[in-house]
Amino acid sequence: MARHQRNRLSDKFIKFSIGAKLVTIITILVLVSLGLITFLVSYMVRQDLELSAEENNYEINRRSAAETEYTLASVKSNSQILAQIINSAGADSALAKQAAGFFFAENKQIASLVFSSPGQDRHFLINENFFLSRGIDIELVDFYYKSNSSFFNRALAGDSVIKNASPYFSYHLLALFYPMQNGEAMSILFEPENLSGSFGFGVNQSYLINADGDILIHPNQRMVRQAANISNRGYIRFIRDNPVRSRQDLFEDEGVKSFIAYTRLNSGDSIVITSIEYNIIFEGIDATTRRNLYLTAAVVFLSILFIWFFSKSISVALKILANAARKIEGGIFELDLVPKSRDEIGYLTASFQRMSKALSIFGRFTNREIAVKAMRGEIKPGGLPKHATIFFSDIRGFTEKSEIFTNEFGKDASDKIVFWLNNYFTQMVDCVEKTNGVVDKFIGDAVMAHWGTAYSAGSPAKDAFNGVKAALMMRKALVALNKKRIPGDRGDPPIIIGCGINTGIVTAGQLGSDVRMEYTVIGDPVNLASRIESLNKPLGTDILISESTWNHVKYFFITEEMPSVTVKGKEKPVRIFAVINHVSVTSGPKTLKEVRELLGIKAPDISKVDINADEMKYKIGSE
Repeated sequence: MARHQRNRLSDKFIKFSIGAKLVTIITILVLVSLGLITFLVSYMVRQDLELSAEENNYEINRRSAAETEYTLASVKSNSQILAQIINSAGADSALAKQAAGFFFAENKQIASLVFSSPGQDRHFLINENFFLSRGIDIELVDFYYKSNSSFFNRALAGDSVIKNASPYFSYHLLALFYPMQNGEAMSILFEPENLSGSFGFGVNQSYLINADGDILIHPNQRMVRQAANISNRGYIRFIRDNPVRSRQDLFEDEGVKSFIAYTRLNSGDSIVITSIEYNIIFEGIDATTRRNLYLTAAVVFLSILFIWFFSKSISVALKILANAARKIEGGIFELDLVPKSRDEIGYLTASFQRMSKALSIFGRFTNREIAVKAMRGEIKPGGLPKHATIFFSDIRGFTEKSEIFTNEFGKDASDKIVFWLNNYFTQMVDCVEKTNGVVDKFIGDAVMAHWGTAYSAGSPAKDAFNGVKAALMMRKALVALNKKRIPGDRGDPPIIIGCGINTGIVTAGQLGSDVRMEYTVIGDPVNLASRIESLNKPLGTDILISESTWNHVKYFFITEEMPSVTVKGKEKPVRIFAVINHVSVTSGPKTLKEVRELLGIKAPDISKVDINADEMKYKIGSE
């Protein structure tokens, strides 16, 4: 019946299910798939672009190589015809001079021709108009050839060589050295202006190098003017060592990946190289991808905003519940949760509030801290040996006070006694907890507590110090509480307690049944602490400690030794000490006499007290 009622309450409470909200959110999040689509499209287009770029780069290299080959062949062919005319007509003949003038007029890019025969002087034909129009000193021609006479020797030996003469003339000029059929060698100094233009300055860079790796033609004019040498580049070494005449590969040079195509030329053992950076190929698609990603990000952002506003009712409530769970885990059961939505979360919040109230009530019937530690798994089932300090306290004259309550208030006596005791227990428990102790149980008007069991200050001596400190705090709290009481108020009589403290090895653990368990301690030290507590009344004291406790704290507290007590099962009498005050405290009692005066305890005649006459040994736990 109760289950059906809970189900009806749940159905009535839930107006909008979380499932419906999640469906809406997931539908909006589908927009994120635009990012995946963009990625797939970008990937496939990149594959096509890479293939197309490879083909285009190779084709540009092939065309550049063909044009360079044609230009060099034309220069050589025209120069050889002029050389034949000069050799036939004579170098000083009018025909030779006329032919040279016509040649330079038609080949304006050629600066000079130089013929060389073995053992004879070189014959120079210079295009004076070329040098004058460009402001170049003609005498540099003779200086250049004298400085590079070794290339004439190579040409006479049958080699074709092409060199960059730009550093000598501060102008872009190439020098072509090659052998002629009549045993002579010729050098042509010319301007490769038409080739420089055809090589271009776009994303595909074409350039010309000789066999030594010298730059002959390059879009970067600075490299040309300096006749830079790139023979140390990895891809140049690969090209020079590879016998294949034309090829394309992907190379990485100085951290930059590029497609590099090359073609070897027949003239001067030179090489035309065309390259395109790998990343440049994809600049267009990357830009498109970025725009698509920006669009996707905008859609996602708007979706997130929508989801954020839409799911606020869920997320805020879940955060509140998570925070409440952390508080409960920390032992704080008093929560104030108010459902803010009529769905599963709201219903859960209401259930959580009911549970916190139940836990709060439950926490008053057991040791909350121990329950929390057990819940966290910090206390395992079973017993463990602990070097602990055990505390017992008892209200002096409680039986007489109970009779006064009964006689004075009749049927209301029980409520009055409980209220009076609870007020007292609140003060005592606070002293125990502030000193890192554990309240084990209430035995009527008695309090049992211990230190160094579930919690420890770090050592048995520190735990013993905390136990004695708690007893002094109780004394101070009761003095202050008694001062506030109205003299003669039979419903709120003053309280004087006796405290017994002992330190030793006990067994600590969870004892009980499957239905109910409690964390407690058992052992002889527990029984001795109870016995010592009972000696306060005959000795006229309020705090007594055993010798084992005294050995730990004797330097921190003012104590007075009392008569030893003979305890059943002990071979020697047990020394006990009355605690007066902290050693470091300037105010308060300094002697046992002052303690008795402070608390209103009548000093007994110790000589007439036989504390062993009626040995009552309270057994805590079981033997």
